[in-house]
Amino acid sequence: MSYFLVIDGSSMLSSNYYGTLPPAIKFAKTEEQKQTAYKQIMQTSDGKFTNGIITSLRMILDIIKNYPEITHIAVVFDKTRDTFRRKIYTDYKAQRKDTPAPLKEQFINLENILQTIGIPIFVSDTYEADDLAGSIIKQFKSNDHHMLFMTRDHDYLQLIGHNVSGWMVQNTQTKADEIMSKRGLDTSSLHIPSKIALFDTQTVVQEEGVYPLQIADKKGICGDSSDNIPGVKGVGETAVIPLLKHYGDIENIYTEIHAIGLTKDGAKTLNDFWKNQLGISRSPLKKLISEEQTALLSKRLATIFCDVPIDTNIENYKVDLNFNGLHSVITEYELKSIESYFDN
Repeated sequence: MSYFLVIDGSSMLSSNYYGTLPPAIKFAKTEEQKQTAYKQIMQTSDGKFTNGIITSLRMILDIIKNYPEITHIAVVFDKTRDTFRRKIYTDYKAQRKDTPAPLKEQFINLENILQTIGIPIFVSDTYEADDLAGSIIKQFKSNDHHMLFMTRDHDYLQLIGHNVSGWMVQNTQTKADEIMSKRGLDTSSLHIPSKIALFDTQTVVQEEGVYPLQIADKKGICGDSSDNIPGVKGVGETAVIPLLKHYGDIENIYTEIHAIGLTKDGAKTLNDFWKNQLGISRSPLKKLISEEQTALLSKRLATIFCDVPIDTNIENYKVDLNFNGLHSVITEYELKSIESYFDN
């Protein structure tokens, strides 16, 4: 079987950037101290920052070299936080700090590097990286390729299903082993990169308590602090998971609430059912009623949009490295440690 891999370039580069920063930046107490220490970040002789680029490029080249079953590849990036979601909800991701200049520079340079070496990239002024990934996966999952994505972002889990699975990057190999061992699997027997847990539908249920298609519903009620998605305050997984198991999605929960739970007697009937049949000891009914529009908005914010127009010619995604381009990149960015990866 051949595989089409979609890589979350923003997640990959950000992790590699922050993971290789010098201590002077990691432990700086002020922004001024951080900026003063920027000169300690790995860079070329002419001042181009490369600490995130070199690790990210090495990861991609390792995959191409060691996983020949991956015959097609694409890398998606975030470009701006002012996407369509912020037009829907102005506070979306509002808590996030500005991207530091050395990382912002490396986003631009990595995108250019990947294009130079023949790897297709996708960025958008309107959509996020996961929307681009979802659109690529939707477009090609019916073909003769198994679709894979690689990321740390759990939003992507909603994309998993028939012919789609995820390489979820973990902080340590121990964590990856732990997740796989719950499934009765040994990572050493799986043909996957290090620090990766292979997620399918069963793994999502194991780790999240809900099916992939319910991930957005779960976030609709529980919220997501990393994206500043509000959810319904005070309602957590212990109530949400049983509700979604029974009703399927947020809309069906509210259909039941409107049908039964808006009167005093109806509320008692519904609360009793939730407690006795679903095991929810502390009823979230009042909060769900008062925050209905917020819950529905939050689900919309958490839902990956899979209809972004993309290149539909699968041949344009075929792995076909431009070795002349690769050698020019190695020279320009002084990436000597990559020279031995290919004998071309």
